Order: sequence, then structure tokens, then C-alpha cells
Amino acid sequence: MTTHRDRYPIRTGVLLWPQQTDWAQMAEFARLADDLGLDSLWTWDHLHAIVGDPLQPIYEGWTTLAAWAAETERIQLGLMVGANTFRNPGLTAKTAVTVDHVAEGRLWLGLGGAWFEYEHAANGIEFGSGSGQRLDWLDEAVGAITRVLDGEVVTSEPGGRYAFEQLEHHPLPYQGAGRLPLMIGGGGEKKTLRTVARYAQGWNIGGELETLERKARILRDHCEAVGRDPLEIEHTMVRFVVLRDDPDEAAQALKERLEANGSKHVVDPEVDFLGNEEQVAAQWRRYVDLGFTHIIVDLPAPVDRETLERLPRLRELVAAG
Repeated sequence: MTTHRDRYPIRTGVLLWPQQTDWAQMAEFARLADDLGLDSLWTWDHLHAIVGDPLQPIYEGWTTLAAWAAETERIQLGLMVGANTFRNPGLTAKTAVTVDHVAEGRLWLGLGGAWFEYEHAANGIEFGSGSGQRLDWLDEAVGAITRVLDGEVVTSEPGGRYAFEQLEHHPLPYQGAGRLPLMIGGGGEKKTLRTVARYAQGWNIGGELETLERKARILRDHCEAVGRDPLEIEHTMVRFVVLRDDPDEAAQALKERLEANGSKHVVDPEVDFLGNEEQVAAQWRRYVDLGFTHIIVDLPAPVDRETLERLPRLRELVAAG
């Protein structure tokens, strides 16, 4: 039986935290990730810092991607993930296509239902009555965005969140009609995973091994319900990874960076990937067996240059099995 490991290469990406940093570092480490031959580069889509004090400095996501597109040449780019509530889906589609052209076809369109109430209240953005409503909005938005990016003309059905009238956009994505990949983040078992099954080419989630195993199984059930092959959906996971020859030194390095950002995350060797390349490869392979062939390394500022520079070797070891 064909598996995700058969279908997809082992890939390594990085998520650069856009809070508690400056643009010189954001640009420098984007170029370094590209020069190292890493596969993907991501940032958040938030208007306020989500770790620690929300008034810490933070950069906006789409603007960051556009700048990175001009700074890099090969690496794929995306938001992990875009807040659907921030923008009308027509604007999201137009912004994504523009960045895809600047990047010459290297964009992933990352979307999620949004969760951080503070930034919605502060900026006067409607937050909805609860996560269920926001996920309904996400499903409706993704359906419309997908059709627009496919080159269709979209008019909304009555009674929905949005009111599109003969919505049609040009140009189409640089990658071509229907070819700009959609990444949806989250693990909501009734709604989010159903939306992933219906529309996405990529799915991102975090958590422990047992959690990811259950979520992947539920996603397969949703795929079966909508008549979709689950192997069409690349599985990615965000994870703290610190590469050092001494696991204790790795744990301390992560702890210091998290504290600098005001994070309350407790470093856990059972969940966080800490150690040398061989040790971390052994941890990651357990997730590869579940289909998670693409790891996205969470990199808080100040960026851990040593880990970044050692990631190609980690990818090599995991790919070798």
C-alpha cells in the first residue's frame, strides 16, 4: 500500500517568529535558509505578539512574505497560517496571487480560522460567536478562494458570511490555475479536518505523537466521506528543534529563547526535538511513519543559527531512513 512516505520527500522548513526581532534579522535568516537549501520558510499572521506581552513588536505576515520573495530565490514561502477573519476572501486571493508572482511560483497559501481574540478586539475585527462559527467562515472562504484561483467566476449563495457578485480575478497564480497549493492549519475534528479533506493540498498540526496519530486517522475518514485520496494532502508539523551535541545544552538554548519572548512553554524532551542530528532524526522518524514527512522548525528570536545550519544534515539522515 502506498504511504505518504512513498509519495512525498522528506522536507525541512523553518518558521521565523516575527516578534521580538528586527527586519535585518528576518531578511538575513530568510536568505540563510534559502542558501542552505531548506525547503520552506514560514511566518505568522498576527497583528499583535501571541507569545508573552501582546504589545511586543511584531511584523505583519503578508508584507513579510512579499519582502522575502524578493530576498530569496528557491525556498517555498507561506504563512503558518493566515487568519481568515482578517481579510475578505477576495482580498486574500488577490494578495496571494500577487505574492506568488513576486516569488515566481513559490507560495503556499496558508489559512486557518483564527484564534487570538485580543488582536481582533484591539483592531475592531469581528471575532464571531465562537470557534465553530469562525470555522464555518473558513470553509466558506476557502471554497470561494479555491474557485477564484482556479479561474472561475464566483457568486455567493444566499445566507452565507460573504456576498460575492461575479467575483473574478486576473492574473491567475504564477503556478497556474488550480495549482497554488493551499495549507490549512489546525486539528478540529468536526470542521477543520473536513475543510482540509475538501480543499487542501497541505495540512499542518502540532502535538504529541498519539494526538497526531488520532488526527491523521480522522482526516482519512473525512477524505473517505468526500471521496478524496488522503495521499493528496501533504502532512506537516511545527516543532521546536534545537540541534546540539549535548541534549541538555539544547534544552537550555531553547529555554533561554522562549524566556526572551515571554513564553510559558515548558521544555519537554518527549515533545521537543533536542540533541544531535542522529537523536533528533530518531524522534522525527516516528512521525514520518504517520505521514508527517515535512517538519517546520519553530525558531523564536533571537534565531538559533547553529540549529538552522545543521538542519540539512538532519533532513539527510531522516531521508536515508
